[in-house]
Amino acid sequence: MSDTHQYGDNGTKLLMESRRSTQTDTLMKYNDTLVRTLIREQRDLEKLATSLLEADHNLRGPPPPALLIIQTTINRNKRCLLAYHAHRTSMLQNMYWKYGGALPHLLSDPDLRSRLSPHEVDYLRQYNSSLMDFRSDFTYELDIMSGIEKPPTEIQVRVRVARECGVVQTENGTIDFKPGERYVVRRADVEHLIVQGYLEEI
Repeated sequence: MSDTHQYGDNGTKLLMESRRSTQTDTLMKYNDTLVRTLIREQRDLEKLATSLLEADHNLRGPPPPALLIIQTTINRNKRCLLAYHAHRTSMLQNMYWKYGGALPHLLSDPDLRSRLSPHEVDYLRQYNSSLMDFRSDFTYELDIMSGIEKPPTEIQVRVRVARECGVVQTENGTIDFKPGERYVVRRADVEHLIVQGYLEEI
């Protein structure tokens, strides 16, 4: 039991990393090494708890203090792991909506992609798939992917092309958006391009 004082340190490191991420509003690289170390620590603690229970199997009375300390550490480590992953999941969802629900655009960013674990990429794909299924039920009545911070006041919108986005299919036909040019288009047709930064409202 000489190493008991070290248990919980890895969980604290994960929480500190999440805190730094929140303070800087930056998604840091997934700390796979620390997560795996913490999971191994959990397994070691569970084995230790089992061995203590087996040693005291025939004894009656309260459990040994060492067992209570180990169980408390196991529970704390679990909470730290859950908090770390819940924080990252929340940040991923916020980034998804910030990009206007454009998953390919989000995942094409090499800097962001390098900070994600394979499981987080899978999570984003499943999250996107679930939203697309939900959205398909009422596509013509409401676009849940459009921004709600500034509700539109007009059907038409004047935009300037900030980045190359190519030919876009709209209800009135196709439009070839060329960088630097200005257009008057239906807001519903280009809302996602405005959110993603391809077009600027003027």
